[in-house]
Amino acid sequence: MRLALGIRYNGQAYDGWQSQPSGRTVQDKLQAALSQFADQPISTLCAGRTDAGVHALMQVVHFDTTAVRAPVSWVRGTNSFLPDDIAVQWAQPVPDQFHCRASALTRRYVYVLSQSPVRPSLEAGRVGWSMRVLDGDAMRAAAAMLLGRHDFSSFRASACQALSPVKEMRRIAISRHGDTERCRWHVEFEADAFLHHMIRNIMGCLVRIGQGREQPEWMREVLEARSRLAAAPTFSPNGLYFLGPLYAAAWGLPPEATIEGGGAAYDGPP
Repeated sequence: MRLALGIRYNGQAYDGWQSQPSGRTVQDKLQAALSQFADQPISTLCAGRTDAGVHALMQVVHFDTTAVRAPVSWVRGTNSFLPDDIAVQWAQPVPDQFHCRASALTRRYVYVLSQSPVRPSLEAGRVGWSMRVLDGDAMRAAAAMLLGRHDFSSFRASACQALSPVKEMRRIAISRHGDTERCRWHVEFEADAFLHHMIRNIMGCLVRIGQGREQPEWMREVLEARSRLAAAPTFSPNGLYFLGPLYAAAWGLPPEATIEGGGAAYDGPP
């Protein structure tokens, strides 16, 4: 039987998603918990790998097993073996043809940025930070230049394993929450797929533009350069959240994971 799970986690304590010899990754913790609950080795695949310090509101994984349990039991039983900062949200049997990565129609992230004269304290590790006031209109003008299908090599990490740097950016929405110099910015991204560090590298450029250190037109120059050397330094992982992939409703997943259902919404740091 093939099962899909929706997972939420705070990535502060982990070396990213993908399993590593240290064992300090989200995948390592999830597979250990699943294996204990199922009483057999469980190996998972995920919809989108996240870096160290990056969070997820709706990571989707799938795995094959001969263990027979009710969906609610997979949720509660697995959670009983997981650390407090990782939790299964739902479990759903799926056809053998379902693949959490290949079946995804789109993927979404949000970057949460605190604009404040002083660094975050209570939200440390869960939001990015700009000490300077940001110009939202300038950032939106720059972001518009990234929409559509482009070669995103300028925003690609050297360790990226993607076969092609060409991706389709479908949406970037920038919103400000609060009217004083102390406020929060949400930058939402949607694309068919993302390159390694792509969003953090774009954020580095957007913040530089928002702070007035570059003009919005600079973003087009960076994009067309197709060189990582042209872009700003990689921005902090702290405020990055994987909102999750979206699938066709025909797979029978919960509404928060489907195109028709609108997907999981971001409602503030967990």
